[in-house]
Amino acid sequence: MILYHKFAILRHMHGKTFVFFGTVGSGKGTQVKLLREYLSKKDGRECVYAGTGEGFRTILESGSYAGKLLHEKMHRGGLVDDFFANAIVADLLSSKISPEKHLIVDGYPRTVEQSKVFEAMMKFYQHDDIKIIFIELSEEKAMKRTLARGRHDDTPEGLAKRFEEYKNNVIPAMNYFKNKPGYQIFTINGEQTVEDVHKDIIKALNF
Repeated sequence: MILYHKFAILRHMHGKTFVFFGTVGSGKGTQVKLLREYLSKKDGRECVYAGTGEGFRTILESGSYAGKLLHEKMHRGGLVDDFFANAIVADLLSSKISPEKHLIVDGYPRTVEQSKVFEAMMKFYQHDDIKIIFIELSEEKAMKRTLARGRHDDTPEGLAKRFEEYKNNVIPAMNYFKNKPGYQIFTINGEQTVEDVHKDIIKALNF
């Protein structure tokens, strides 16, 4: 009876789920960090961060056979296989998620197939209130911001390829959730200052 009561309380306190979409240069990573800090101050709950970027880096730096194959594929400009991204997120959720924790997902899903798997994950973990935050930025502005960083691997040609991938794969992955029960998409103007983007996100989420 005590365990059942505890579970009932946790169900009542169910954490929220936030999924970020945004092209290179949109400041998505910064906004994820700001939202995590905001949520921590707001109610003190733990916030699980599911970022595929960290997962890919861990595999690449592991020196494993999988890391070698992944590095070769990414070096050729190929897309990371769906099963890799799905496995990283599934493994993280299986070990860290619980009813009362918030969840922030970044860099996933990036294809429609990944969106279908993510939908199944949310259903399994009984997360039925998913807020999708789309930080919208023009390709011209994204190119300007990214090249201004001065990183050697940021070239106009390379970025053009990334923008094409984003339009052909990531946007459809986000649009998969349109009009689905339990999913809401909020479009945020990413051409504002960091502070104003954060304010708009908080306002849109109705905190």
